[in-house]
Amino acid sequence: MSVLFISGIDTDIGKTYATGMIAKALMQQGVNVITQKLVQTGVAINPNSGVIGIADDIIIHRQLMNFPLQPCDLNFTTCPYRYEKPASPHLATRLSGEVLDPELITSATKRLQAEYDLVLLEGAGGLLVPITEQLLILDYITAQGYPIILVTSGRLGSINHTLLSLEAIKARGLSVHSVIYNHIHDNAAQTDVEIANSTIDFLQNYLAQHYPMAHWLALSVQEHDGSGNMDFILPKNFV
Repeated sequence: MSVLFISGIDTDIGKTYATGMIAKALMQQGVNVITQKLVQTGVAINPNSGVIGIADDIIIHRQLMNFPLQPCDLNFTTCPYRYEKPASPHLATRLSGEVLDPELITSATKRLQAEYDLVLLEGAGGLLVPITEQLLILDYITAQGYPIILVTSGRLGSINHTLLSLEAIKARGLSVHSVIYNHIHDNAAQTDVEIANSTIDFLQNYLAQHYPMAHWLALSVQEHDGSGNMDFILPKNFV
């Protein structure tokens, strides 16, 4: 296992924070790890040079890892496809006039695998997001056979979205490596403590029954320092 794919039950569920914090925790365990972004939309273009910038999520990963941008970030190996329009990748690609070639992403991942023990590949949105007019993210991951880390939360509706995502993963014959419960949404407008706690109980029991080999992990916001960083401890057998 040298690549883990990080997806979520929806957009804005916390994939980027989860990816960065997993990388940080693995670094603390002595793992030589790097993060990669499948495709990034909503990236600003430098008004002076006209060049589109480094993927925002890659920058956040490095900040969470307390790690400077690497040469593989600066030459865009960690995210070859970046688009200005903050939209689904298939639309952002079409509007850019480019053609997204999945093989370029795969080639970038292989170059990272040659330099690092583990690549954490973060997706865009959920599993069934289209990255081209013909290719869903799950299509691409199925072709690669990557184990999946699924990020969820206690927002109302998360149980349904989580189980649908798990069913989609199972239908493709892929492995569920972990389910990460992100506590950052526990106080969102569409949830409360009872809903969040019930979601945790249900999903933990469901995972134990149907995916006993998968890890259950939780991301919790550190309240004392006000930084918004999340405290994350991984089991020793995570990788």
